[in-house]
Amino acid sequence: MSSTFFIPAVNIMGIDCLDEAMSAIAGYGLRKALIVTDTGLAKAGVAERIAEMLAMRDIDSSIFDGAKPNPSIANVEQGLAQLQREGCDCVISLGGGSPHDCAKGIALCATNGGHISDYEGVDRSAKPQLPLIAINTTAGTASEMTRFCIITDEARHVKMAIVDRNVTPLLSVNDPALMAAMPKGLTAATGMDALTHAIEAYVSTAATPITDACAIKAIELISANLRQAVADGSDLQARENMAYAQFLAGMAFNNASLGYVHAMAHQLGGFYDLPHGVCNAVLLPHVQRFNAKVSAERLRDVGKAMGVDVSGMNAQQGAAAAIAAIEQLSREIDIPAGLAVLGAKEADVPTLAINALKDACGLTNPRVASQEEIEAIFKAAF
Repeated sequence: MSSTFFIPAVNIMGIDCLDEAMSAIAGYGLRKALIVTDTGLAKAGVAERIAEMLAMRDIDSSIFDGAKPNPSIANVEQGLAQLQREGCDCVISLGGGSPHDCAKGIALCATNGGHISDYEGVDRSAKPQLPLIAINTTAGTASEMTRFCIITDEARHVKMAIVDRNVTPLLSVNDPALMAAMPKGLTAATGMDALTHAIEAYVSTAATPITDACAIKAIELISANLRQAVADGSDLQARENMAYAQFLAGMAFNNASLGYVHAMAHQLGGFYDLPHGVCNAVLLPHVQRFNAKVSAERLRDVGKAMGVDVSGMNAQQGAAAAIAAIEQLSREIDIPAGLAVLGAKEADVPTLAINALKDACGLTNPRVASQEEIEAIFKAAF
């Protein structure tokens, strides 16, 4: 069976690599960029700093700080209007998953026309997007280097999964110095998001030896560094290791795709506007218990990568130990205990389950679930 491996053409990583990245951006001959970010980074002056660095290289820019957490169709339309009004010929996303996804939606619609909802699903666009450079400030979503774009349809209360080779950024930038200011809660949530990416990719039906290698190394790095990154955000070595970990996890799921954790978490985010990484963290052990019936050997590998001594354990025992290690890590970095704490309601579970089964991320889950089984997983996570 053939496989295709997707990744941006250029990826610049490491402490204080931002200057090098700016020189690379200048080499593309771009004239004016729409900088897509959120209000926090705009108020902190980070977006203006990027604008000044671009200006030093004769690239003009316009800042759009309307990327909300769980970016919506309206955010994409607002940013697209500003891009067209300002005559921008490229997009630079600055932030975590929300600005990156919003920027992807803007850049895709700029060249393909229509409405961002037209591209829900897999490879629905006809043309490459505007040149997109993604400057990352979190260590979790890997949206700076993937072909995934998640946009909330507020009318339907669902997150649309747009999986399209044409939303892959031209260049990704991961400078851990930009991540040092991340608060503990965001560091924990994005780190668990990265762990979920790696584990779902490793048990995916579309996994390959390449994605397996990326996923296992990501799990090892996250297990070894996430606690320290949460405890001391100024530890740049831990930050750098987490930056590499989330990128490796992105390489894994960008090509092996995901599973029911993401399919279900998308519904929680779309329905209640909950933080994506936290939803993943809460759901992850429950979905893997469901998967263990068919993926026990792979989950045993996950346990080993997380530092569990699985020697002498059979596959099922190793899988149980891996799930216990996931739960222990979540507790140690103060991830909320369940969906009820987040404000989800059991009465909504049937609707959430129906929508989860429509999500493209579930197509590569190793075990096929019925609606009743998805409902049971949701309920177990309360």
